[in-house]
Amino acid sequence: MSSTDTSTESAAASSLPKPGEVRLEVVAVPVSDVDRAKAFYEKLGWRLDIDIEPGPGVRIVQFTPPGSGCSVSIGKGLTPAEPGSFQGSELAVLDINAAREDLIARGVEVSDLYHLDGGQVPGPDPEGRSYMTFASFSDPDGNTWQLQEIKQRLPGR
Repeated sequence: MSSTDTSTESAAASSLPKPGEVRLEVVAVPVSDVDRAKAFYEKLGWRLDIDIEPGPGVRIVQFTPPGSGCSVSIGKGLTPAEPGSFQGSELAVLDINAAREDLIARGVEVSDLYHLDGGQVPGPDPEGRSYMTFASFSDPDGNTWQLQEIKQRLPGR
């Protein structure tokens, strides 16, 4: 594609960074087949921000997860990283069971829930603590994502 495709959906309200702030804006995820990866991230329900070819051998496809201030770029000529080498980035969700079921309904293979207790242990955190219950899924190249349930933020977050 040589033109910009933008979504008509509004992004989560976000102010510009204040002096001294540094905000994570875009993460590049290495993929082997841009169109296959684009179809996968569309299936997740993430907003398609752009699909452009700004120059020879370069294609940028950018998605933003619902409610996120940070976007994900896939494409050609973006990163020297190997497809499948992007591992374990965490996606914060309020209700991990609902988020997991939504992904499964979209045809995504999602792991069972697990929690941390000296390593990964099957099942949700027995105390229901924020930051402790996870599920994971992968894109077609094996790049992995973790859902992390956060019901209450730590102080200062």
